[in-house]
Amino acid sequence: MADDDYLALLDRAKNTLPETIEKHERFQVPEPDVFQEGKITVIRNFLDIADILRRDPQHLLQYLLRELGAPGQVEGRRAVLKAKIPPAKIDGRIQSYTTTFVLCSECDRPDTRIVREGRTMVLECDACGAHRPVKTKKAALVDESKGLKAGDVIEVLIQDLGRKGDGLAKKDGYVIYVPGTVKGARIKAKVLKVQGTNAYGQLVIE
Repeated sequence: MADDDYLALLDRAKNTLPETIEKHERFQVPEPDVFQEGKITVIRNFLDIADILRRDPQHLLQYLLRELGAPGQVEGRRAVLKAKIPPAKIDGRIQSYTTTFVLCSECDRPDTRIVREGRTMVLECDACGAHRPVKTKKAALVDESKGLKAGDVIEVLIQDLGRKGDGLAKKDGYVIYVPGTVKGARIKAKVLKVQGTNAYGQLVIE
């Protein structure tokens, strides 16, 4: 086969690829645009987030309300939550939703859809063809006997990075944010502040 013919076949094959497979840019969920007024928390770009995730806004909303333990509703393009909730906690729950209901566990692409097989929800990937049952986790309960407080020094494993680059760790039901760390590192951190089930720490350098 001539080189020109081979290149033409490659071009033709590329043109037939679905757009979701041809693109390889990193998928990112927009950071929630949150403002608070008294005991009301508003996610101003809620529908934008649902659109990018390609999920029913009501499905996303019900997940957030259950995980955050607050009532609320969609008003226009906003979600209004009737409780004062830290933006970092909202962002963390949206990231959890994305991992559970959107991202393919095989290719890590968002080109998925939820289908029902009997009584089981299944996530099917249009990019690689993988499918898996959707397994939801109940919000972790904080062990009051091991409650974190400011000044505690703890050893944790950085499991992921937040949107602003802070390391994320989990311990005894808390999500702990530690700046200046990398994923996979086991570190010691001093707890600076605790808000609900979120804690904010500082890397301890020995």
